[in-house]
Amino acid sequence: MKNDTRQFAISSPNEAIKIEIRLTDKLSYAVTYKGENILRFSSLSMTMNDGTILGDMPRIESHHEKSVDDTIQTVWGIRSEIKERYNELTLVMTGNYSVIFRAYDDGVAYRFQTDFSEKIKITGEEVNYNFPKDADLFAHVVGDFQTSYEKLYTRYKVTEVVEEEFISLPLLVNQGDVKLVVTEADLLDYPGMYLKKFKTNNRPELSGLFPQYPTKARRDGIGMFNLRVTERADYLAETKGKREFPWRVIIIAEEDKQLADNDLVYKLSRPTTIKTDWIKPGKVAWDWFNDWNLTGVDFETGINNRTYEYYIDFAAKNKLEYVILDDGWSSQMDLLLPNPAIDLPALIAYAKERGIEIVLWCVWHVIDRQMEMALDQFVEWGVAGIKVDFIDRDDQVAIYFQEKLAIECAKRKLLVNYHGCSKPTGMHRTYPNIINYEGVRGNEYNKFDVEETPTHNVDLVYTRMLAGPMDYTPGSLRNSTKGNFQTNFSNPMSHGTRCHQLAMYVVYYAPMQMLCDAPTAYEKYPDILAFLADVPVTWDDTHALEGKIGEYVALARRKGNDWYIGAMTDWTERDVTLDLSFLGEGNYEATIFADGINANRHAEDYQVKKQDVKKGDKLDITLKSGGGVAIHLKSK
Repeated sequence: MKNDTRQFAISSPNEAIKIEIRLTDKLSYAVTYKGENILRFSSLSMTMNDGTILGDMPRIESHHEKSVDDTIQTVWGIRSEIKERYNELTLVMTGNYSVIFRAYDDGVAYRFQTDFSEKIKITGEEVNYNFPKDADLFAHVVGDFQTSYEKLYTRYKVTEVVEEEFISLPLLVNQGDVKLVVTEADLLDYPGMYLKKFKTNNRPELSGLFPQYPTKARRDGIGMFNLRVTERADYLAETKGKREFPWRVIIIAEEDKQLADNDLVYKLSRPTTIKTDWIKPGKVAWDWFNDWNLTGVDFETGINNRTYEYYIDFAAKNKLEYVILDDGWSSQMDLLLPNPAIDLPALIAYAKERGIEIVLWCVWHVIDRQMEMALDQFVEWGVAGIKVDFIDRDDQVAIYFQEKLAIECAKRKLLVNYHGCSKPTGMHRTYPNIINYEGVRGNEYNKFDVEETPTHNVDLVYTRMLAGPMDYTPGSLRNSTKGNFQTNFSNPMSHGTRCHQLAMYVVYYAPMQMLCDAPTAYEKYPDILAFLADVPVTWDDTHALEGKIGEYVALARRKGNDWYIGAMTDWTERDVTLDLSFLGEGNYEATIFADGINANRHAEDYQVKKQDVKKGDKLDITLKSGGGVAIHLKSK
């Protein structure tokens, strides 16, 4: 006899979060936090091309629950160990599918699971978010599915979203006492999700939107680097019939600062099965942002061996692991045809003699077309990894490409840094050789646009960074106060103070972290170079100290026995007290890079001081307008 139970509930381990599941003519769920409703009953379903709707007129075959209390050992992360505690409910439904719900202490998630013997086509997925009241959004609004997730954030209400626009994930929904971040995890062989206005009403409701499967595309954009979709099929994905679909995730936080320290997307993603002992995170001397502009040297700089030898020597002297050769090292449309101005094998050998590895840039549809030949050639040359650019899509084809390339690179012990890409969804846990993602409006926009601001830089901590690692490419030393910024492609500036940029090396999590400015720019500041040489790119522990959405943030991160603190503010000058209760026992020497007293007049003004501190001490810091602080707490 079929189980005809029509209502279920599951709570988080700490019992603060509760998911209620209801079966009527539709399958729907609601979420409460500490007894208050934060998501009204919202329906979910998945439609197949034969007209079957999973979740419609649902009938239960069986259900089972489980509780997990475990520890994840990360390959690399914001902590070396992640505590994983959740309660799970699986509803096994008539029609060869299941729906799985999980409740964590910091959020909820659900996913579909199908059990068909043949391939299936998914023509639609119903994902709804019916909020109990209007709320403030921090939204990354895009115009179409051809996007690299490189917009500023729009601040408005749920009810102010218009039908013509849609929003990429993560989306921050600030309900006041409770903050929600909507995103997805374990996205494999399936299109990414966006959100749009739900139907034609003025209620605070949003629903999922997905790019359909692309059937035709043409080269487009800068250098013809994009493949712009011109025709789409009438389905989202053709995929295996027996599989798990992506998690639909809501991160839940009471305090703003909790969002600055969250790894729910990582926890929901599948563990890796590849060997990982060869994967080496590190810092990178980058050429493109500074336009190869070395100063005070006795040779003509540009895309040539002398220039790159200087970058390699700089990296070796300052404990960087990598040098990237960005656009220009090869024919843009043929990765087997290096630029004749470079002797690439000689350059790679020069780097290896000094303990430095080389990363090569490429266009995504070129590496897709030349994948096996190019990757084999890179291995023969001795390259450490690749930076793949201009994907600018997350339909099923683009997501499958990312996974396929990660697999092929892992076979050859090559790292992958995805640029011009969608947000992370945990694929970097499954394939940890995916060492970073862009999917962000970063420093590069300062070369040609004036809209980047310290406010945007703070916004990223409460939005984009919840999805995973972020290649913002920090480190600009040509800094500007509010109203004094100018674009300069060859000698770019950045908005905010110098310490605002230095703080990014702690605040922004990037396992392959760039130094965007020229080596000769850094060499003028040995104290800054010493900090950049020491600051790690992956961490053993993380604590969010202070923060308010859209205004400021302060984070502490530990590597070994040493701690680092980074804090960043918007254009508002503010005083912040940093509580050092997180420190271990014993004394620490704090090296503090802080905004100078005149940083509101001259953004490059900074000061460095040292002082001894211990557990329980408090540091009073002034963050100037667009300012920041970066601190190294060295165990004595």
